[in-house]
Parts: sequence; structure tokens; C-alpha cells
Amino acid sequence: MYLFPAIDLYEKKAVRLYKGDYSRMTVYSDDPAGVAAGFVRSGASHIHIVDLEGARSGLTPNFETVCMIKSKSGAFCEIGGGIRSMDVIERYLSSGLDRVILGTSAVQDRDLLKRAVDQYGERIAVGADIRDGFISVKGWTESSGITAERFFGEMKDAGVKTVICTDISKDGVLQGTNLELYRNLSESLDMDIVASGGVSCIDDIRKLAEMGLYGAIIGKALYTGDVDLKQALEAAE
Repeated sequence: MYLFPAIDLYEKKAVRLYKGDYSRMTVYSDDPAGVAAGFVRSGASHIHIVDLEGARSGLTPNFETVCMIKSKSGAFCEIGGGIRSMDVIERYLSSGLDRVILGTSAVQDRDLLKRAVDQYGERIAVGADIRDGFISVKGWTESSGITAERFFGEMKDAGVKTVICTDISKDGVLQGTNLELYRNLSESLDMDIVASGGVSCIDDIRKLAEMGLYGAIIGKALYTGDVDLKQALEAAE
């Protein structure tokens, strides 16, 4: 299982939110690219980046910082947050990013999703952010009214291979991840599932790896020191 240390960006800083609440934000570093390089020195090969400002605005205010993370780390980097046009997708991928994650646009603009998957294939992933069984959009601030089960089926039909699935209620609270959700997804979907939200200890990582998941994202637990990245990578293997 691939382990993705997470870097969430706001005003060019590495931050974390509590349950997706922008008013409950903690700044961890003024040097996100340096954070990424540190992850790689500890053995990480994949990094998950989210532009939190972009997720709300649909713009790319942290574009240069994202590119710096890629160039300084040399890792496989995927980026999500406010990617809602082919121009932005092309801009990221042509600048060296390895994979782009569509969130709100995958829910609300199926034509864009189809064009992106047709053109870029596996370099397009979809973020499924779940709150109370429904898919959330616009930086987790609104419910789409679409159930998670229906959404996953639609994404598979659209040719999407990789889905990053976040249980918002677990994100940033260090209370464990939703193992039941990911077990059900791994058993019912023939897709690459990346678990996100609440991964807070080595045991979480080990249990997710035993399910045969493609990947897991770990964020706050790394920044607080609750999880050692080298030990986490060993558990993921």
C-alpha cells in the first residue's frame, strides 16, 4: 500500500484543518517544499497536496508552491483543490505534477470529467469527500445531495481508476479512521481506493494495508508527532 503524507496549503503555508473547518486551522510550516523534502528523506515516495484556498475559490493561488513541492521533493505528487477546468488540469500536469484530483468538478461537471479521463487516463483521480453518507463539494462546505454509493458507481462507469475517499467527520481529529467504510469499498469496488481522514496511528495503517487498499493519506498525525513516518511506511508495506 502506498502511503501519502499530506500537505494542505493555505496562503503558501502548510496547514491542517479540524473536520474541514477553515475557522479551525493550524499552521505547521512556512516552507511546504521543505516539509515535502523531509518526508522524502524519511522514505516517502508519494505526496498528497491540497490547495485549500483553491477548493473554495476554484482558482490556483498556491500554484507556485505546489510546483516547488514537486521539484524539491522529486516524489510522485498528486494535487487537488479547486481544479475545475481543462486549462488548470493541463497547467498542473504540464508542470510536472503526476496526478490531478477532481472533487467538486467531478460531481458537478461530468463533461469535464469525461474529457479529462479521455485525455489523461490514470493521471486523473477523483476525490470523494463524504459527510453523513453524502458527497460534499466546494471545500467540504456544501452537500451535493448525491449518496456515496451512487457516486462511486458513476465514477467507475466514467472510467475513473483512482478515488481518494475522505470521511470528513474523521479528518484532523486523531480519533482513528473509518475502517468499516474502507473495508466495504475495497470489497465492492474494482478501483484503486485511497483512504483519507483520521489515520492517526500505526495500527490504522497496518489494518488498511491488510485490506489491500491502493493507498492511505496521513496528515495531522505526522505534524503532531503522533506517528513516525518511517514506522508508518514500514507498516504500509
